[in-house]
Amino acid sequence: MEPSGSSAAAASSSNHAQNSTGGGGCPWEVSDKARLCRFLCYGSEDDIYTAREEGRVSTESTGALLSLLQEGRGTEVVEEIKRFAQDARAVRLGPSFFALALCSQHSELKTRQAAFKALKEVCRSPAHLFSFIQYKKELKEDMKCGIWGRALRKAVSDWYNEQDALSLAAAVTKCKQREGWSHQDLLRLSHTKPANEAIALISKYVTKGWKEVQAAYADKENSEEVVKVLSYLEVVEKVKHSCDETEVINLIEEHKLEREQLLTDHLKSKQVWRALLKEMPLQSLLRILGKMTSNKILEPGSAETRAVCDRIQSEAALKKANIHPFSLHLASENYKRCQGYQGKTKWTPDSSILIAMDSAFYKSCMNLEPVGKRFIVAVDVSSSLSSIVPGTSISTAVAAAAITMIFARTEVDTQVLVYSEGALVPCTVTADMTLAEATVELVKIPGGSTDCTLPIKWATENGKAVDVFIILTNNPLWTFTASPVESLRKHREKSGANSKLVMCGLTSIGHAIADTEDRGVLSICGFDLGALSVIRNLAQDLI
Repeated sequence: MEPSGSSAAAASSSNHAQNSTGGGGCPWEVSDKARLCRFLCYGSEDDIYTAREEGRVSTESTGALLSLLQEGRGTEVVEEIKRFAQDARAVRLGPSFFALALCSQHSELKTRQAAFKALKEVCRSPAHLFSFIQYKKELKEDMKCGIWGRALRKAVSDWYNEQDALSLAAAVTKCKQREGWSHQDLLRLSHTKPANEAIALISKYVTKGWKEVQAAYADKENSEEVVKVLSYLEVVEKVKHSCDETEVINLIEEHKLEREQLLTDHLKSKQVWRALLKEMPLQSLLRILGKMTSNKILEPGSAETRAVCDRIQSEAALKKANIHPFSLHLASENYKRCQGYQGKTKWTPDSSILIAMDSAFYKSCMNLEPVGKRFIVAVDVSSSLSSIVPGTSISTAVAAAAITMIFARTEVDTQVLVYSEGALVPCTVTADMTLAEATVELVKIPGGSTDCTLPIKWATENGKAVDVFIILTNNPLWTFTASPVESLRKHREKSGANSKLVMCGLTSIGHAIADTEDRGVLSICGFDLGALSVIRNLAQDLI
């Protein structure tokens, strides 16, 4: 945690100017570097993050990136791309792939070389690689020239050749094609020369098929690695051609096969699904709980249901899968809906699964690494908290409770405030409460007029230095007696803290506070797991 007191605030203030993504000058200036980091984080250079917005990026939204490249700072840009892609800072990875593709065809040789060298670090799966290649194609279409120059051919060849052979065999059989590209396309167009016999085997399997592999390796004396890859591919081929349910189940359990490697007909079997559930990644499992309950694969009191409940609330499993508590909360609320979003699939939620997911929420909070800042989470209850957060099945009251509980349980210096009727009102939300108790506490407070600057004024008047103000409101449009940016500036001056402000309009679909050039102010429209990443990045001066 940061030390308290004026000396700590002063130290923090001097630190900020050095470490800020602004790179010098006024610490709150929105520099090109800051805009680049915003773009890499959530796909926009603006100060608004819109939850669940998956628009395809283009050069129209990369003004700062293009400016940095023109200034000869391409290698610096590539380093930022690597950091955001590798350190789980990015809400979505598409912007990183796009930015890397742009750097890879820049006129400066050093930038191109750095981009291609970073390919295997940024694109860690076949889906990532296919996305990068597609962005390169789209960027080149206006230039009326091909993309497969020597540098790209080498970079793609290296991507395949530097993989662990068995991991690559699994990857090419799980993700065969994406965005109009396949492994066969990439290996052919890159003229890949396999670095060893095991990679050569996989390359032949992808480009020529299993029969040619069998013919080529049947009478050869193969290395131990080649034998392992051959055996794995043989299992994948065997399951693809098997109509024997028992055989398919045995192959899944023995070789940890995943649903992407099975046929559609296999997935009509309840027993096959039960076998898949045993090793299914926890995040995937949470997404299909409703479907599995609907199909009677998870039945009340069954061994499968007990095993799933044990996995969901296993501290080791939660830590290994790096499941965020808000992700669990969303999954739990979706499961409580009793039907899918299109309404076709319906189920009766199993009480033991709901209990397990509730338990998992609190356990997963322990896996979050604290940011170590001083937070105020202020909930605006001036309007009804019974609205639904767009794109989810949760009410704004439940969302606000979950957000406050996550911060209260993970950040030691967190204070929860509630305001209504033009003033702060007493609120007893504490870290030891359950989600249900916190929700009840929020909704019992009467509504009234709103002023989103009240929490900032309260902290300023009471001499409380705050690093990050998080304002949660149901209103997409905010009212205030003074400018939030001006209120924040006054708090910075009086407290000596490098305070930041995040305005979350839980039901908003695109409204911001105001057009501000203050890098410490961001708006969030709606709310999802990505919003928490945005808040974390802002708190750490990363965007």
